[in-house]
Amino acid sequence: MQADTAHPLVLQKSDLATRVRISWPVVTGLLAGLDGGALLAAFTLAYVVRFRSALPLFREGTDSVDFYASVIVWALPVWLAIFAGWRLYDRRALFSGYDEYARVGSACTAGVLAIVLISFLYDTPSIARAWLMLVWVTSIGLVWANRFVVRQGIRRLRASGHLLAPALVVGTDGEGLAVAQQLRHDTSAGVEVVGLVEGSTPTHRDQLGGLPIVGQLDDIEELVKVGGIEQIVIATGALSREEVFDLHGRFACRPDVEIRMSSGLFEVLATDIRVLRAGAVPLMVLDRVRITGVDAVLKTLFDYLVAGSALVIVSPLLLLLAIGVKLDSAGPVIHRRRVVGRSGKPFDAFKLRTMIEERRSQQVATPFPDRRRPAKPRHDPRVTRFGGFLRRSSLDELPQLVNVLRGQMSLIGPRMVSPEEIDLYGRWQLNLLTVKPGITGPWQVRGRADITYDDRVRLSTEYIRNYSIWLDLQILLQTVPAVLKGRGAY
Repeated sequence: MQADTAHPLVLQKSDLATRVRISWPVVTGLLAGLDGGALLAAFTLAYVVRFRSALPLFREGTDSVDFYASVIVWALPVWLAIFAGWRLYDRRALFSGYDEYARVGSACTAGVLAIVLISFLYDTPSIARAWLMLVWVTSIGLVWANRFVVRQGIRRLRASGHLLAPALVVGTDGEGLAVAQQLRHDTSAGVEVVGLVEGSTPTHRDQLGGLPIVGQLDDIEELVKVGGIEQIVIATGALSREEVFDLHGRFACRPDVEIRMSSGLFEVLATDIRVLRAGAVPLMVLDRVRITGVDAVLKTLFDYLVAGSALVIVSPLLLLLAIGVKLDSAGPVIHRRRVVGRSGKPFDAFKLRTMIEERRSQQVATPFPDRRRPAKPRHDPRVTRFGGFLRRSSLDELPQLVNVLRGQMSLIGPRMVSPEEIDLYGRWQLNLLTVKPGITGPWQVRGRADITYDDRVRLSTEYIRNYSIWLDLQILLQTVPAVLKGRGAY
């Protein structure tokens, strides 16, 4: 069936035209001005710290003041030119996460080297090495802070409908729909998905989720023209090899339209993908873990610092709780639950025992619940009186701080699962095994045992895909009211 190729996009284009009132040249110009202000502050602050004197620019003073003022006057535009060369004002490379911060560091380093080189070539008076070192450190810090503040402002603008690039997603298979829904959900990506284009694979019409199908491959030039499209996102699994070649050839020389291709595994894998060359052949390499680089360092430091401090603080409480468990019923204080960790490695997660101790011959296998229902029954006769209190207050999970210090768990992450339970995640279990399970996480702060397995899978996958240290802090803050409310804690 031929889809309506004009009407939906006319509406989307009109809608975007009324909302996108801020242009990228304005944003990049403002960003360059803010960077210039940050660099000027860095140069001046370095002089004040090094020489214990203010630097009154543009008026006469001592020879030292005049010299460093003249250096700043010509160094500032040189640095901004270097920033531009490092793509710090390129729309396609802006606000790209830690990669942008790395490029800021490289550009500031190049700026310091440029000052040294120019001063050498023009035989100027010697520049204090301490001043150069201070300029390097303070410029990186201030420009980082500037970029962070601007990024938060851009996020707010995009959430309000500004600075979004109109885009088509080519492919209506599972991957195409997953890509489109993710881009629609995460406005910080700066993409406005205005419609889907059908490829050669069957359309999952029962899973469209309100996304309009606006045309087919043969209509794409007209769709781009009518909708003012700036990006075409190809779900590679939805097209044949010849169709991908043809589509790329039709837009390869169009500077106003950017072609982007998904990996073909988006709906299954949440890890990053690196492109490496083997001879002349570019090959994609899938990372084994989701959180790498600076993210991994920050998360590890956060886990060890918080878990270590918390364990010291709550150790008297743990002792009292252990006595309560022992007095309430016979059995060990600590229950060891066998669970699956990162990369599928099993380990014992520690909890305060909340159930009566059963002999192995008396144990009855409890089947996992239907995926449409909550994960745990509300009333389990095996739970002791004190154990019920521990579960409602979540105090039974305090010993897992030891698991965090042993490197088996994280403070924040997907809920831990047993080896038997992992099969309930189906093909999504590959995502779950790329990160450490957490003491708390998105599932716990949104209802715990009242959440169905389908919601549990969705929340865990969203957390893994959208991970940042700021998301961890947000979940940690949400954990306190979630525990006090006690929803789903049984």
